[in-house]
Amino acid sequence: MLTEKFHDVLKHEGVVTVVSWGDSPEPHIANTWNTYLVVTDNERILIPAYGFRKTEKNVNANNKIKMALGSKEVLGYKDYQGTGFVVEGTAKYLESGPEYDMMKEKFSFLSRVLEITVTSAKQGI
Repeated sequence: MLTEKFHDVLKHEGVVTVVSWGDSPEPHIANTWNTYLVVTDNERILIPAYGFRKTEKNVNANNKIKMALGSKEVLGYKDYQGTGFVVEGTAKYLESGPEYDMMKEKFSFLSRVLEITVTSAKQGI
């Protein structure tokens, strides 16, 4: 599901926007960076979380999320300079375990790990 182009985008810096919504129809937006995302062998996305407290509250009430990311350094459709993706999935937070430990070693600042199980990833441009 996560294409080679998606993985190429993660190799370049860019803003990642994570959208969550809990019991309220009002969405919450949190940002991080492409190079902080780690993709597991089974295509879950792991994100180091230090803040992301409102996102966590929302995920505990409604585990669906949307995420947008991109990079102008990766060619998109028809060799357009830049490409991006919209990812949808379900989320949960990890506070222990082998994946938490691996992420903590890479990103010492984290207090939790946001884990996203991808249900769709669509290239936008």
